[in-house]
Amino acid sequence: MKRKALSLILALTMLASLVAGCGSKKEETTETADTTVAADTADAAADATGDSDLADKKVGVCIYQFSDNFMTLFRTELQSYLESKGFKAENIKIVDGANDQATQSGQIDNFITEGVDVLIINPVNSSSAATITDKVVAANIPLVYINREPDAAEEQRWADENMNVTYVGCDARQSGTFQGEMIAELGMDKLDMNGNGKVDYIMVEGDPENVDAQYRTEFSIKALEEAGLTVNCLTDQVGNWQQDQAQQIVANALGQYGNDIEVVFCNNDSMAMGALQAIQAAGRTVGKDIYLVGVDALSEALEAVIAGNMTGTVFNDHFSQSHSAADAAINYLTGAGNEHYIGCDYVKVTQDNAQEVLDMVK
Repeated sequence: MKRKALSLILALTMLASLVAGCGSKKEETTETADTTVAADTADAAADATGDSDLADKKVGVCIYQFSDNFMTLFRTELQSYLESKGFKAENIKIVDGANDQATQSGQIDNFITEGVDVLIINPVNSSSAATITDKVVAANIPLVYINREPDAAEEQRWADENMNVTYVGCDARQSGTFQGEMIAELGMDKLDMNGNGKVDYIMVEGDPENVDAQYRTEFSIKALEEAGLTVNCLTDQVGNWQQDQAQQIVANALGQYGNDIEVVFCNNDSMAMGALQAIQAAGRTVGKDIYLVGVDALSEALEAVIAGNMTGTVFNDHFSQSHSAADAAINYLTGAGNEHYIGCDYVKVTQDNAQEVLDMVK
């Protein structure tokens, strides 16, 4: 499947080394984003339409759960960017699926009945994508999926049947790889604190239904193995993206495995912050006798990285993703069309660049 190249130009000093533009190859897991400043075709198409052409267009946005910290950043930026492109605020309706697919399906039905001009959907369950796609396409409404990627067979169906459907998001395999690389780069001299020749770790996963959780779990460990390290999983449990659940999981694991735990992998930063609470409560010190990584680059996680209380995180670029999703919607509304996959890059974040990322996201 062809990948559509899109780059977001952010007027910040860290652009050349940090900001991840939308990329053209889903399989690549390069450490930094391409720094080439390219013309953003979607932005150009949107700019060409003029405010008057978009002012009366109705946009329906379904978010899987408002309480998710990353999706809060995403939807806030999406709303702002859509308005900057000429949509009236009252014509942008964003609804909370409350992490319940039945609730979200009803919201999609309501949007179809209301006659929205385009739908942007962050599905509660990626496995429901085919059902969602069929009902939206049958209503002749273009559809942009965000953040939670449908499977390859579903995406191929969009191309085979020439549907006005696309997915915008980062490849979670890259984020997992970056987590593993940050740990591998520490070296066994630092990692193997119990002297058994292995990296003993615990994994705290997000929603097991979510492909991001699956890929981050798999590829973080794969990166360690590809670096030549022997790994040993002490426990792998589901924290459902929630800080409190992760705190309890890690507290229990520390009670059971004690100093044998050398690394804690968390599929997102909210869970990493819960893990940090448990680590500190157990009298352990990140960077000294245990290591901790997350994903998203939430402000509190970045502050923890700067303070040395987290080993690292991965910047999940809500600016690039939300803007690209809006641009894709505009392309459908103006007849420009889209490829069926629009990918963006993650950025690896350590103490070396955490302050720069924090300055950008605050």
